[in-house]
Order: sequence, then structure tokens, then C-alpha cells
Amino acid sequence: MTKRKINFPKSIKKILKILKYAVFVFFIVSILSVVLFRIVNPPLTPLMLLRAMQKESGGKINKTWVPINNISPNLIQAVVTSEDQNFIHHWGFDFNAIQKVYEINSRRKRGLKGASTISQQTAKNVFLTPSRTWLRKGFEVYFTALIEIFWSKKRIMEVYLNIIELGNGIYGAEEASQYYFHKPAKKLTKMEAASIAAIVPNPRKWSPVNQNARVIRRTAWIYYMMDRIEKVRF
Repeated sequence: MTKRKINFPKSIKKILKILKYAVFVFFIVSILSVVLFRIVNPPLTPLMLLRAMQKESGGKINKTWVPINNISPNLIQAVVTSEDQNFIHHWGFDFNAIQKVYEINSRRKRGLKGASTISQQTAKNVFLTPSRTWLRKGFEVYFTALIEIFWSKKRIMEVYLNIIELGNGIYGAEEASQYYFHKPAKKLTKMEAASIAAIVPNPRKWSPVNQNARVIRRTAWIYYMMDRIEKVRF
């Protein structure tokens, strides 16, 4: 039995050829971008540009990049405690955490929890917009895998702590430390670090200095747990 060859119209063939070329270009550009940002610090992120167009930030992007050696180990320990306790050990995705969050969310309809690792948050912030679509989530998985392949854990943490949103128009550990505590990020105390980490889920509404009840509880929990999880060492 002979196979029947499908003959597509020329217009369809042209579209398929363009799509094939576009996919090829995307893969090349995305990989080169990830490799580039392994050694070059990202100047801006899509989130920064988006927020700058909104009223809350007043069009300002306040950020100061500092090497990870100039960020207090307290803050590194605090964000790992609050956001991703298996950061050092996983390859971008914490499947145990995903399973636990799925079980929790299946029992509740409001206030759904997420299970994004620090690697996933970094990939999303550097390369993507904050839109909540399955397509964006798919790209997030792709870029997370790339940065886990091409970057070290130390580099992922360095980028994360320098681009993370920590207030209206405030990005990165150094800028947040200066704004809230009037000191460099290298000198953050354990409690100050815990309070900054506590606002990560909702940085435009929460403050580490003018804390609401939820931030107080989160800060206390993070502070308590920081010495009870594995120390982060690069």
C-alpha cells in the first residue's frame, strides 16, 4: 500500500515556511539572550517598563545594581525561606511544592496559592510580561530551563535580587534597602531582611516598615524559619 502525499496550497506552504523560520529565530535569539545575561546585567525588564506606564510608580524606575557579594546573606536566606526553600537543590521546578499547592488549591476557591520557584520568577521577570496566560506560562517553563542550564544558582539569585519589584517603582535589594532602611543592602539585619522578603508577594501594597497584620505575621514566620532551613551557600 503506497502512502498518499499531501499537497498543500502554495499559500499554506508559505505560511508554514515562515512559521518554521520564526520558530528557528526565536530559539536562537532566546538562547543567545540567556547566554548574554549570564555575564551582562539586564538593564530593564518588561515588568519595569509596564509599571513605568502606570500611575502608581509615577513613571519612575528606581534601581541600583549591586554584585551579590554586596547583598546581605540575611536577605538571601530570607527570600529562600519565604519563596523557595529547595532553591539550591532543584533544577528550576519544585514538583513537591507544586503537588502541595495543587492539593491546597483544590480545596479552596479564593486566594489561590502559587508554587513558582525563584528560578521561575527570575525567568518571568527578565524575559516575559506578568500576564496570566497558559502561553506565557509555557514560555516561563522554557526560559526557566534555559537559565538553569546556562546560569549558576549564584547568578540566578544575583539577578533575582537586583530586578525584583519591592515597591512602587522600586526594584532590587539595594534600592529597597536604601529606601526603607537608609542603608546599603550589604548591611541588612536579619529582621530587616525578613521584612523585605515578606512583601515580595504584594510589593505595591505592602511595606516592610509600615506593616499590616499579614506582613507582621509573614515577617515573624520568615525570621523564625531562617535559621531552621539549610543555609544558602554559593
